[in-house]
Order: sequence, then C-alpha cells, then structure tokens
Amino acid sequence: MKKDYLKNVNDLSDRIKNETPKIPIQQVKAVKVKVSEDNGHLSIWIPKDLLKRVKTLAIQEDIPIKEIGAKALELYLSTRPKS
Repeated sequence: MKKDYLKNVNDLSDRIKNETPKIPIQQVKAVKVKVSEDNGHLSIWIPKDLLKRVKTLAIQEDIPIKEIGAKALELYLSTRPKS
C-alpha cells in the first residue's frame, strides 16, 4: 500500500512538471494606493467602547471616521495653551 501511495505521488509530481496547465495561471499585481500630499497617516489604539461610539456617530451623521478624528484633534489642539 505504501508503494502504491509513493508511486501515485511520483506520478502526480511528474504530471505537474510535464503537463501545461489547462486554465491560465492568474497573475498577481500589487495594488497602487494613491496618497494625497495634503494628508498624513496616523494609527492609534483607543478603547473599544470609544471606537464603538465613534463608529456609531459616523453612521448616524453619515461622515467618515477620518473626519471625526481630524475634527477632534483640531478641537483638542485649539484648546491647549500655546507653548
């Protein structure tokens, strides 16, 4: 039984090496991301309950989370004493 298995594996291996595929092989291309020069990227970790509230607000107000974050940061920075 082990010999049959090894023979089948070898036969399959030979077929893969020698036969051309019947369907075209898919070509993989990298996705190009447009980066606006006006925007920067920021990743932060926030508490789950805060994230849930932000997502809920974004849905209710039909605005992107990005806009909520930008407005929140602007408000925070505008209320801080200038150093």
